[in-house]
Amino acid sequence: MVIEGIGFGLRHGEALLLRGANGSGKSTLLRVLAGLLRPAHGEIRWAGRPVADDPAGHRARVHYVAHTDAVKGGLTAEENLAFAAALSERRADLRAALDGMRLAALADLPAQFLSAGQRRRLALARLLASPRPLWLLDEPGVGLDQASRARLEAAIADHRRGGGLCVVATHGDVAVPDAARLELGD
Repeated sequence: MVIEGIGFGLRHGEALLLRGANGSGKSTLLRVLAGLLRPAHGEIRWAGRPVADDPAGHRARVHYVAHTDAVKGGLTAEENLAFAAALSERRADLRAALDGMRLAALADLPAQFLSAGQRRRLALARLLASPRPLWLLDEPGVGLDQASRARLEAAIADHRRGGGLCVVATHGDVAVPDAARLELGD
């Protein structure tokens, strides 16, 4: 078992910080919460109902940003967002998402020419392009400069003010005030 004996609940507007050493199970827990892995024991519930009863419905309410960016290099920044938004089947505001992560000037540039930090901001812009209630973020601050981390922190705060939930795996490079904490590993 990578992780066991974990239980927690979040209400609208709340956040949970996952902390722990590399290999402690943070990413695994996020994948379970996203519905990408099934728990060996126990269950994940949304509004009191097991998400296993409606996995497609659960995936539709989750934004999972992994520690890798999953950006298509041959597509422009705007095309990457449009592609992600089309998959989510939600109304997308691509310009607002690009503006929110300070990528509007790079909208027509193929992603292969973006720096690592710009690619990370593009991956995070998906959160803003097509809103979903649950954000699962795996080391979202990696590759971001201080100003970009501040924009991410502001986006998380705005999402929470609107009733959204966030579960963030971090080594401490992203501040999420008033978040509950779960330490994994020894």
